[in-house]
Amino acid sequence: MRNFFKQLVATLVGSFLGLVLFSIVGTTSLFVLLLLVGNRAQEPQLTSDSILVFDLSKPIQDTNPPLSFAESLLEDEVRPLTVQKVLDSLDKAETDNKIKGILLDGSKGQNATGYAVLKEIRQGLADFKASGKKVIAYDLTLSEREYYLASVADEIILNPLGNLEINGLRSEQTFFAGAFEKYGIGIQIVRVGEYKSAVEPFIRQDFSQENREQTTALLEDLWGEFLSSVGEARNISVADLQQIVDQEGLLLAKQAQELGLVDRIAHEDEVNKQLESLSGNAEEEEAFPNISIARYSEVKKEDAAETISDNKIAVLYAQGSIVNGEGALDNIGSDRVSQQIRKLREDEEVKAVVLRINSPGGSATASDVILRELKLTRDKKPVIISMGNVAASGGYWIALGGNRIFAQPNTITGSIGVFGVLPNIQEIANENGITWDDVATGDLAGLNTISRPKTEQELAVYQDVVDQIYDEFLAKVSTARDLPKEEVAKIAQGRVWSGEDAKEIGLVDELGGLESAIAHAAQASELGDDWELQQYPKTNLFEEQFLKRFTGNTRLTPSSDHIFNSRLDKLRAAWEEFRLLNDPNQAYARLPFEFWVE
Repeated sequence: MRNFFKQLVATLVGSFLGLVLFSIVGTTSLFVLLLLVGNRAQEPQLTSDSILVFDLSKPIQDTNPPLSFAESLLEDEVRPLTVQKVLDSLDKAETDNKIKGILLDGSKGQNATGYAVLKEIRQGLADFKASGKKVIAYDLTLSEREYYLASVADEIILNPLGNLEINGLRSEQTFFAGAFEKYGIGIQIVRVGEYKSAVEPFIRQDFSQENREQTTALLEDLWGEFLSSVGEARNISVADLQQIVDQEGLLLAKQAQELGLVDRIAHEDEVNKQLESLSGNAEEEEAFPNISIARYSEVKKEDAAETISDNKIAVLYAQGSIVNGEGALDNIGSDRVSQQIRKLREDEEVKAVVLRINSPGGSATASDVILRELKLTRDKKPVIISMGNVAASGGYWIALGGNRIFAQPNTITGSIGVFGVLPNIQEIANENGITWDDVATGDLAGLNTISRPKTEQELAVYQDVVDQIYDEFLAKVSTARDLPKEEVAKIAQGRVWSGEDAKEIGLVDELGGLESAIAHAAQASELGDDWELQQYPKTNLFEEQFLKRFTGNTRLTPSSDHIFNSRLDKLRAAWEEFRLLNDPNQAYARLPFEFWVE
């Protein structure tokens, strides 16, 4: 018995000491984490006569992706840039006496940002240049996207062994029909719209005539905007620029200089010397003083008090595929987004809402749930739509909830159509010895099975659903855009349009970016200069990040520029988008799962 009490006391003492030690270690660790976060939150120090460095390899998107807890401790340098952060930084730098110029640095890798966002950033760079400060671009290998931005610079410098790729735009689609047939996966399709091409990868091995027609027209619009903007900036006619594209395609540095596409050939150290001179630091041994866009965005504007107003303009970002339910933070979940819209509607301080859409669409049901909340909000305060790179299909559906729609000339929009994808695994299962049998109490009880192809009666049911939803889509466009339904039917059919064409046919109101939409929201609310901008969804507080994201997986895996890795990433992304199909009616309004332009 005595030994038992000794062991009991020893166990209790050991447990108590262990608990104390654990508490000390845990408290110390938490203190260190808080210290790290606190250090990150400190405003960066800006040296006089600095060069603002814009890394062109960094992706630019509407909002930052959700971060794991570990990522919340990382420097802003490793995160994607947001459109608003870049535009605000460029605007602030125009009047900042400590900023002498901007370096557009394309030497770190390729750019993959969409052209509509690039146009908005390009305008910001042009405004900075108009203030009288220098914009210098340097790169090793200039792609079209990078050159589109760089063309606005006072001077474009290319490495002696660098090159400029200027060979036009191309859209490539992967088709799975052959693979499905080979592996015994059956696909049945119901759709409305001659141009609704989202289903074609599952049932064809090449472009249909209608899909080729609409894709060609879209690319020609995007390319026309590229040629006119670059040609004007470089003082080269569109015809001459197109001739270079058709005859050369890939130019080495010397050729690019001879044709007037770049201004100078130099090594990086020589460019650094030039920047040292520009910053007035030529006599110093250290490199020119510089600060990145990401760091500079945290610097407060001198002689400008922080705007505090009881009048708020809310910018709500809707980015990703549209899905039913809560959804993930990197797509548009109808429940989550609708709840956010309701909060903004009920907030008396919010005088207007700007919805920034960057979405290829998705669930028709989810799109309509969001549209309803926007309409209710529009009855109480202005709702302005800003389209990013893509606002098509379901993305256009929710745009109908706005009082006014803004798009860039190279925004991809429209695609007013509906489809359903009905897979079955009967053949591949049978080939591997798997069979099914069933009993049912109705002819349509097997409507949702994937164990066999749909019967003609079942297909007719799904087709009827798709037809009705498409008709509802047309009616909503007709009412919202004040167009005859017959006219809407002609421009719908699932066809995609550039923002420029969409304005001509009445699908959007004005050409412009996010800042234009915000300015209109202030005007529509009659706020004058007495308003403050707020962005949603808001970043979680530290405590929420700690509780919700501590075990999260990192999303910031370094990407590779290798063409094979890039192709695999696109296929993986297409599969992930396919998995998001969760509409209760199996009816979807979205672009193809793998729609990209290079």
